[in-house]
Amino acid sequence: MNQPKALARLLDEMDNGQQKATELLENCFERIVADDDANARIYTRRFDNTARAEADAIDRLREAGLSGGQLAGLPIALKALFDVTGEITHSGSRGWQAPAQTDALIVSRLRREGAVITGHTNMTEFAYSGLGLNPHYGTPDNPLAPGRIPGGSSSGAAVAVARGMASGAIGTDTGGSVRIPAAFCGLVGFKPSQSRVPRDGTFPLSDSLDSIGPIAPTVDCCARLDAVLAGRQYQPLRPVSLKGLRFVVPTDYMLDDLDNTVAQAFACSLNSLRDAGAHIIEAPAPALTAIPELMEGGGFTAAESYFVHRQSLADHGDQYDPRVRSRIERGAAITAADYLELCRRRQQRKQEADEWLQDYDGLLAPTVPVVPPRFEELTADEDYARLNLLILRNPTVANMLDLCSITLPNHKSGYLPGGLMLTGRNGTDDTLLRLAKAVEQVL
Repeated sequence: MNQPKALARLLDEMDNGQQKATELLENCFERIVADDDANARIYTRRFDNTARAEADAIDRLREAGLSGGQLAGLPIALKALFDVTGEITHSGSRGWQAPAQTDALIVSRLRREGAVITGHTNMTEFAYSGLGLNPHYGTPDNPLAPGRIPGGSSSGAAVAVARGMASGAIGTDTGGSVRIPAAFCGLVGFKPSQSRVPRDGTFPLSDSLDSIGPIAPTVDCCARLDAVLAGRQYQPLRPVSLKGLRFVVPTDYMLDDLDNTVAQAFACSLNSLRDAGAHIIEAPAPALTAIPELMEGGGFTAAESYFVHRQSLADHGDQYDPRVRSRIERGAAITAADYLELCRRRQQRKQEADEWLQDYDGLLAPTVPVVPPRFEELTADEDYARLNLLILRNPTVANMLDLCSITLPNHKSGYLPGGLMLTGRNGTDDTLLRLAKAVEQVL
């Protein structure tokens, strides 16, 4: 499988006349036709007519010497929980049938900057799992490791980018749903501080934890997409020296139960950073060890998703993925007093984590503790539940504590992917992206 091209290179090729936006789009569509599996969809819906019209408009603007925007002509895929006018926002389900009346705000921003929206991609139903399985549309195969899961919940978004069906993709991240599939598919995935990107027109899972972020080949690609999502002007990432920077590695919680491949890749990554002059400090992290108490009984995700789905479950609950339905229904047992206590304790933990992280330039950990499991490892419900919790554990830290976080590929050729995760304090997104680019260059 060829390495996807960086967005900057594609933009240069179109600006220099080496390639047209229409040609780039047709290349993506050809790959979809050739590689998408009718029984395990990567795209659940292609936007052929509108995408071709958008690409043609960008070519005409370029021919006239006019700017088409920051993303002019780049084919971008959307997770199937973002509203697109006239399309059904099915969120990986079979029960939602009403077409959206308007675009989600991030879709409007992408289009305004010249992005060509290729279609809706597959996902775990209602985004409620980190594994990427979907019984309604099938589960895409891992492009780096056939026979293994792609990760979720933004499964199709990551696979589409890895397979050249889009230049970048936009997903959501409630407990790692951008970073997990990016890590398992050898890509970069960025989860911003939650308030950075508005969620208007996005089907919710957990209002407290949901974030919107990009999946793309490089850190710079994610920075370009993030700028548009956040309604900002992209600024090139200034070079940063790692010499003298202090990164903390928690000695508890996030390093538990690592498999050998992940542990070895993580150790090699840390050694590379030390060689570049970074200080790696191993230290206990009290705020992290308290996170499981915020997830008891399903926590925010169960409570808030049940609020969204309670009527639909009563009307057509039999159409839900049983594994997703059972997790949503746990929210029925969470009382108002329980929920308010959760909010109080989360606020306390967020403050503790922020104070702890002030002494460091970032937190480093494996994105996921294990390599992508084989599909057959998830057949039994108890194995599904165990592996789902394990794979969500590390990335969930950033959502629960409202931090910004990014995953970078750190596997060597011939080895299974797992990802290196760099996490920063809330609101330090721009700094985190600059640091991530420096780490990326070292890796």
